[in-house]
Amino acid sequence: MAASLLVGCASRTVVESDLRIKGAPDWVNRGSQALNDRDGRLFHGVGSAPAMGDLSLQTSVADDRARAELARILSSYLQIVSREYLVAGGGGASEQALSRQIENVTRVNLSGARIIGRWRDRRTETVYALAELDMQQVKSTVAMVKEMDEGLKIHVGRHADNIFDRMVEGDLQ
Repeated sequence: MAASLLVGCASRTVVESDLRIKGAPDWVNRGSQALNDRDGRLFHGVGSAPAMGDLSLQTSVADDRARAELARILSSYLQIVSREYLVAGGGGASEQALSRQIENVTRVNLSGARIIGRWRDRRTETVYALAELDMQQVKSTVAMVKEMDEGLKIHVGRHADNIFDRMVEGDLQ
């Protein structure tokens, strides 16, 4: 089912993976990434958990690790946004203050992340989970955060999609 959710994503950047697990859905082998497809601008985090003897616990661990991967990608993206904001003038904000604000925004956004797929490797019994966060939700959350630099909020509203697209295309690091 999860694999069918990702079919037709022709405009996304191809991510090389070392996994190459035979029979696994494409998202398992691609790994965590930001992608722009017909469903919008999305952040995907992939997590896994080895066999533990308790499938419920194993699934929960895989889900948590997928969310952690999502947090890592989102935080990296927001760091790029804040760097560009500072280069553009930054309204007197400090890099340190913006970093704290980004940590808070990342935590708030993760509450809206959804697990959209799971897969279990029958050979190793490893469970994989795929977490997703939509860019529209990220922008909405940023707009509502009270403790955030107002200039950064405006910068996100105006430039977030463009920066995201450049990140997906590999033009940003």
